[in-house]
Amino acid sequence: MAGLGSSVSDDPLERAIWRLRSRACWDDAAALLEPRAAREAGAALWRAALLVERCMYTSAGWQDAEDALRLAESLATDDEERGAAASERGYLVYGSTLFQGRDRSDEARAALGRAAALLAPGAAARPLLDYRRGLVAQHLTRHADAAEAAFRRAQAGAVARGDLLLRSSTSRHLAALAAEAGELAEAREGFAESLRIREELGYLVGTAPALMALADVEPEPQAARLRAEAARLVQLLGGVPLWLAKQLGVPQARR
Repeated sequence: MAGLGSSVSDDPLERAIWRLRSRACWDDAAALLEPRAAREAGAALWRAALLVERCMYTSAGWQDAEDALRLAESLATDDEERGAAASERGYLVYGSTLFQGRDRSDEARAALGRAAALLAPGAAARPLLDYRRGLVAQHLTRHADAAEAAFRRAQAGAVARGDLLLRSSTSRHLAALAAEAGELAEAREGFAESLRIREELGYLVGTAPALMALADVEPEPQAARLRAEAARLVQLLGGVPLWLAKQLGVPQARR
């Protein structure tokens, strides 16, 4: 099972799921995995990850994601599967803290720590885990140094594994840390790299946030053009990501 990496695959199922996911159709993508998810740990975790990602972009579907993740946890049979499930658990709780206003930061750190104990240094899920630990350090515990170290580990792993989408995410968050430190040239370079990768991958749902991030460090009128393109994409996707739609004043379509 491919999981939530980039679209580089010849497998028809993986490509179909990538196309749906990149256009904010997480429910449709998860439905393609439902028959196998009932009995296969990999498929169950992949389906759970799609529904968790939906929560991050829409602030909805939390119980569906929780139910799918519990199924994945029950089907896991080895340390790698248990570790990947614990990583997903930590990410779901991180999102709940960030978007639902419930402080579950201790629970998020505990789940990600459990994942770190289960996953070997060379495990496929390790770079994504490092990225998620960076998110917790950046946004919940506000430890910039710890966040940077985690993002750099994740970036090295993404490069080694050819995971372009994860690389775009680490570039963006390292750029955000650079911007906070006043290193605007470094921030522009990182945000531009993140945007370039997402555009090349066709990851439509993640392109508007990348445009807005770059706009924050660009001068006018370039910043205004970037914000306008971000608003266009958010509107095209029916008000997704929700947090960005609110920021831009784009109405959310009924789902």
